[in-house]
Amino acid sequence: MKQKQEYGASQIEVLEGLKPVRLRPGMYIGSTGPAGLHHLVYEIVDNSVDEALAGYCKNITVSIEADNSIIVQDDGRGMPVDLHPKMGIPAVEVIHTKLHAGGKFGGDGGYKVSGGLHGVGASVVNALSTRMTVQVKRDKKIYEQEYFRGEESTELKVVGEYKTGKTGSKTQFWPDPTIFDEVVFEYEILQRRLREMAFLSKGLAITLEDKRVSPYRKDRFHYEGGIKEFIQYLNKNKDPINKSIFYYEVKQKGYEVEVALQYTDRYSELILSYANNIHTNEGGYHETGLKSALTRAINDYAKKNKFIKENDDSFSGEDVREGLTAIVSVKLTSPQFEGQTKAKLGNSEMKGFVETNTVEQLTYFLEEKPKQAELIMKKCLTAQRAREAARRAREITRQTSALETTSLPGKLADCSEKDPALSEIFLVEGDSAGGSAKQGRDRRRQAILPLRGKILNVEKARSDRVLASEEIKNMITAFGCNFGDEFDINKLRYHKIIIMTDADVDGAHIRTLLLTFFFRYMKPLVEGGYIYAAQPPLFKVKQGKKEWYTYSDAEQEKLLADLKEENPNAKVEIQRYKGLGEMDFNQLWDTTMDFNKRTLVRITVDDAQAADEIFTTLMGDKVPPRKAFIEDNAKYVRNLDI
Repeated sequence: MKQKQEYGASQIEVLEGLKPVRLRPGMYIGSTGPAGLHHLVYEIVDNSVDEALAGYCKNITVSIEADNSIIVQDDGRGMPVDLHPKMGIPAVEVIHTKLHAGGKFGGDGGYKVSGGLHGVGASVVNALSTRMTVQVKRDKKIYEQEYFRGEESTELKVVGEYKTGKTGSKTQFWPDPTIFDEVVFEYEILQRRLREMAFLSKGLAITLEDKRVSPYRKDRFHYEGGIKEFIQYLNKNKDPINKSIFYYEVKQKGYEVEVALQYTDRYSELILSYANNIHTNEGGYHETGLKSALTRAINDYAKKNKFIKENDDSFSGEDVREGLTAIVSVKLTSPQFEGQTKAKLGNSEMKGFVETNTVEQLTYFLEEKPKQAELIMKKCLTAQRAREAARRAREITRQTSALETTSLPGKLADCSEKDPALSEIFLVEGDSAGGSAKQGRDRRRQAILPLRGKILNVEKARSDRVLASEEIKNMITAFGCNFGDEFDINKLRYHKIIIMTDADVDGAHIRTLLLTFFFRYMKPLVEGGYIYAAQPPLFKVKQGKKEWYTYSDAEQEKLLADLKEENPNAKVEIQRYKGLGEMDFNQLWDTTMDFNKRTLVRITVDDAQAADEIFTTLMGDKVPPRKAFIEDNAKYVRNLDI
């Protein structure tokens, strides 16, 4: 029987004060935009998940209240309320008013495995909230304390007793509108993250409620299958090759690893890695160990069973990962996080731990399921042949690029600036708009590459077909940084790649095709923030000799209302731009390309899993999911030209 571990005030260690948080919130939550706002919820939920990881919590409820505050409630042990031995105040107050205070610090801390990155969660959320209320149920009493912008506003007091029922903690907070750009929570963002947390915490039930709408919106996430069910969810719009999902779990020497994977008929890979439930989107040693194990185990099986002949080349890592959906989740006592976003696992011992166990378990899986193993081998063989064809195409591209300026596409109107940080390239739909853009551009800093028609849908094509596409080859050559496994960000010739398409269905489709290509084959461009979408005007309004351009329906309606109020009888001429080609080069410069006037939208990937799901839905083979997506989102589209 599991021995109950004490969780009291002596296990709460204090590292430093709280004052810097309100001065520099971005240092603690990343930003004061939507990502930072929603991060507040994750910090509080992480504390409840820590209780679940320790074996003391089964249920977590997150509620968006009618006043847009958040309530997080769990059935864990309840935060400690006794006096802290060093601070002389209740431990729950230390947790919420002192930075780096919590049960995850120190060798004898309250948690052996913790999901928090920095242990600043509750105190930072408190500091960035106008008000916070914490209620604790433990020792047959109900305790409560309130805080105001990071400081206690009431003493901890007993507000009731309970004779039966669960222990637990309940936190309610109101984000500070003087800190955040906007304090409105988006249900879908919380839904995505809480679903992920539930998948990673096998058996834990997380409920999300939205009390701002009537009737209340509600989801319950509970997965006894854990990451195995996560794989099923990720592949729901894909056709699996091996029907049985490979899964194993090993706990030894203070480390834990779970791996689940399945091959699909797609050509891109999706590998999600986690350490203590934190998404390590920059990878790390656990992900490296998984990739090495895949290459080893599959090559060993292929050679042993004559899928690879004695003198043939082995499968590359790229070959064995084509169409793969995989998750590796590790848990360890002292994770070391590296990288720009602190999302790369730096514990080197995890490479060998994951690799050794995965090779052993995957080898056993392949031997036990020979029919499924054969399908996987055939998938790898086809990928290998396609890679060889792509390599030959790359060689041609590489030989051409050695010719320097003459290697650039003939359609490209390059800029004279050689510093990539000062250079930008417009990908323009059609020769007509391309001609206007070439005439109107700043020739020193702006390059123009016209695109003819719709590029290849790379979601349905292997790399050899991708490289055979003339438009894609032109982009790869113009950018100068290659693609796929040979991508080199240091060779990128332009630090702004701007998609400029018409504001109609065809323009939206071309933009989606381009984004699919960038996400699948040049992902660092998206992750690094190098991809932008131009925002050409929708309307030109003329009254007498005055002209205005408007970029949205709302802006247009406001302008017309203002003009009517100023002069109701004056004639107003309205031109609706359906295509970039309708503007002359001066208009295109003034509205869309002028550094001082234009609006650009930076394309980013906050959630690789969500992005993969969207591209699979929109650009894949299955029609029903795409139809459902369109039906669900059609209400957000206004005045789209068909």
